[in-house]
Amino acid sequence: MKTRLYWSLLTLGAACHAAQPSAPPPLSAPLRELPWGQLNFLASTDTHGWHAGHLQQPSYSADWGDYISFAEHLRARADKEGVDLLLIDTGDRIEGNGLYDASDPKGIYTREIFKEQDIDVICSGNHELYKTNSSNDEYLYTVPNFKGNYLASNLDIFDPKTGEKVPLARRYRKFTTKNQGIRIVAFGFLFDFTGNANNTVVQPVQETINEKWFQDAVTDREVDLFVVTGHVAIRSEEYSKIYKAIRAEQWDTPIQFFGGHTHIRDYKKYDSKAYALESGRYMETIGFQSISGLATGGIEMTASVSSPTFSRRYIDNNLFSFHHHTSLDSSTFPTPRGRNVSSLISTSREALKLDHHFGCAPIDLWTNRAPYPSDTSIFSWLEQLVIPEMVVDNNRTDKARIVIANTGAIRFDIFKGPFTRDTTFTVSPFTTGFRYLKHVPYGIADRMLTVLNNEGPILEEAAPELKAWMMAPPEQLAFSHRRDVVVSAVDEYYSHKLQTALEDEQSLTPGYTTKDDAGDDGDDTLHAPISFYRVPNCIEARIGTSTITEEDGENQVDTVDLVYLEFVQPWILLALRFLGAEYELKDTEAYADGVDFTTMIAMWVQENWKGDC
Repeated sequence: MKTRLYWSLLTLGAACHAAQPSAPPPLSAPLRELPWGQLNFLASTDTHGWHAGHLQQPSYSADWGDYISFAEHLRARADKEGVDLLLIDTGDRIEGNGLYDASDPKGIYTREIFKEQDIDVICSGNHELYKTNSSNDEYLYTVPNFKGNYLASNLDIFDPKTGEKVPLARRYRKFTTKNQGIRIVAFGFLFDFTGNANNTVVQPVQETINEKWFQDAVTDREVDLFVVTGHVAIRSEEYSKIYKAIRAEQWDTPIQFFGGHTHIRDYKKYDSKAYALESGRYMETIGFQSISGLATGGIEMTASVSSPTFSRRYIDNNLFSFHHHTSLDSSTFPTPRGRNVSSLISTSREALKLDHHFGCAPIDLWTNRAPYPSDTSIFSWLEQLVIPEMVVDNNRTDKARIVIANTGAIRFDIFKGPFTRDTTFTVSPFTTGFRYLKHVPYGIADRMLTVLNNEGPILEEAAPELKAWMMAPPEQLAFSHRRDVVVSAVDEYYSHKLQTALEDEQSLTPGYTTKDDAGDDGDDTLHAPISFYRVPNCIEARIGTSTITEEDGENQVDTVDLVYLEFVQPWILLALRFLGAEYELKDTEAYADGVDFTTMIAMWVQENWKGDC
């Protein structure tokens, strides 16, 4: 039945040529060339269902079908030149866009779309594992779709048919490249994730690298390159441990890491023969990595093999970049396979009614591109307007309440213009609702936000698995090591000029201006810089917590309902203990009939942003 649905959708969408019909055309911009080498990679990560591309952002408006066409053209070039091209994906393919989240069951369209790309090494992210259904889908559909290319070095699952604990996929893969004969051993890791559903088991990286199979793999002397893929931040302890474990056995064999999870463009140098690339988020970026000077089949080409060269590029996901890098145009670029997948995306969006309008946003609202608090911060909008009006339990309207939401529950910006069914999922794709504790002393509840935002290290001492960063947007993981990620109102770290004459002759569109371990020339497209502001772990709204009388002035209530998104419940209970209040899971109850935050936002927009754009 699903196969018939898939092909019928392809037939219905045959008129779609490339990208999506509503996608804005890309803007011309100065570009840097791709640094082709002996071995080349295209890398995607954290696509989160954005396979239709960005329909309100020209810089990232190419879809998954366009990416398929792009990869096919680059593979053809590699074959013609006698070099190799491999494709990598490092997980978090789900949750974050209506193309995945709006279907019932979730993912029935996106898994058919995603599988059409020929990926050589693929692994899981943490989002595939939050729910039993999504991890079972990964095991039953995605792993078979990519046959032996799917790797799960530290991830097991309880087989939904037998109940037996088995590896989600093979632990590692050894293969030889098509044209150059480069012998590769590849792994597929996940960071030390603890929030998975109980049908999966994530083994800590340290335990995994001590196992015999891993030691056998890294002591194999018939290897020209180790490729470590993973849904792991490239500057993490986990990758540092893997790097040291390989170097302990093979001190000079080149290593290429591919990372994910933190949603940033980044490049790290471990040593002169070991580098790591991370390729952003949400189909904004296609990473390009090249290596030259590798041994081939154990035969050193020249003396240069003692010092191979590594290069990277972050490609803006749009047709202007794709056409330039393939020397093609709108008529010659789309391949039959790519065009068919673009058609499938279009008809899938139509079937899901993702363009249905809830309202019209009057302004842009930003997650990290505006300071918090401010009139253009999406979090200020939520705490001042949406939460007070929508997070209401009809059985407790007379009770004062403090409502807490974690900023990580909001995944993307709102753009001025149509607020559609798709927008609801790009803003907040999660299905969790609110829970509450009744009759919490005001003096305790009053301090909760401060503890959640400022006492992370103290809370982590009591519960190491509850990292404070898990409540905030994943991009903020980079703050500890990336100066260029955060730009304050007075910090002009980006004020340098890129040394290209073309920039002096035309204005640049805002976009990524990445600084990494290789410098500031990694982005394929030259952009004007954008600001990126820190946001707290959590925000709050207070409703009815104070009264004002002529006699006594302002007075606080004695107790409140402490309401919070279900995701942050472990931190809430821990913070309450830190403040001297003993509450347990059994004391919590569903609030507002368990309506999820995504639905509440859509209902507010429908009521308050009426009209057509």
